[in-house]
Amino acid sequence: MDQVDRILAQWHQERPDLDVTPMGMFGRFGRLRSVLMSGLNDVFRAHGLSAASFDVLATLRRSGRPYALSPSDLIKWTMVTSGTMTNRLDKLEQAGLVSREKNPEDGRGFVIALTQKGRDLIDAAVTDHVANQHRLADALNKDEQAQLDALLRKWLAAIKIDGS
Repeated sequence: MDQVDRILAQWHQERPDLDVTPMGMFGRFGRLRSVLMSGLNDVFRAHGLSAASFDVLATLRRSGRPYALSPSDLIKWTMVTSGTMTNRLDKLEQAGLVSREKNPEDGRGFVIALTQKGRDLIDAAVTDHVANQHRLADALNKDEQAQLDALLRKWLAAIKIDGS
């Protein structure tokens, strides 16, 4: 029995008329998210990054050569507001990890590009990040990981949180 089970038992005692089954799932998700994010943030910090800066650099890196995207594309991929993105980009540019360059396809706009320093940093960080994710997921075997992934995909599709 874990803490969530004890909380559910209290609710069953006090409000037997309620089916609190989803409360258990949400309670465990919340606790799991907190533990997992702490574990992920440890790796980001070890590379001098935050989750937000990692997200921008990783988005640029996985976009492929020339590792550059328009600000609007970055906003779409990272799902943040333009003001939030501007703040992130300013910090990353000051650190020499990205640069703002004229958009070769549209001279009026610009793209955000990884610098070599940014590419070297994100390559090292993502290598450690993936190893860390494996470590954190190892409590489940490969079949359980696949089952959980399929269930989460199904659940997300059913509630359409992000509109996709």
